[in-house]
Amino acid sequence: MVRIESVNTEKTSNLRRIFKGSIISILISIILLFNFATALTYTSLSEKTMPIAVILITGISILIGSMITTSKMKKSGMINGALVGLIYVVLLYFTSSIITKNFSISTYAIIMSITSIVAGIIGGIIGINRKN
Repeated sequence: MVRIESVNTEKTSNLRRIFKGSIISILISIILLFNFATALTYTSLSEKTMPIAVILITGISILIGSMITTSKMKKSGMINGALVGLIYVVLLYFTSSIITKNFSISTYAIIMSITSIVAGIIGGIIGINRKN
């Protein structure tokens, strides 16, 4: 009986870490996007760089968030990291779809989803193998 409770507690703890990692990723994205917007405003940086910059910022943010998430886990770094990326992109998709009132899936959305999940997987691998 103790074993079952221990497993459930560990799963609940991992789910909390995954959601925490997703929130951390979103906060990092907000900070980096604010910095990018400031650079766009006050420099001669072209707005044509925006799609690439957003994808890079998203990838970096998820990489960091999934590394933090999985650094305290014992196994399944790839899966847990991918979940951080998936939750991030789902939240981003629903938020942007509600704001724009456009629930369509574009090539850009697919690229963003793949980038998010791959960055989460890589961050999960790094985090799980990182020595504390």
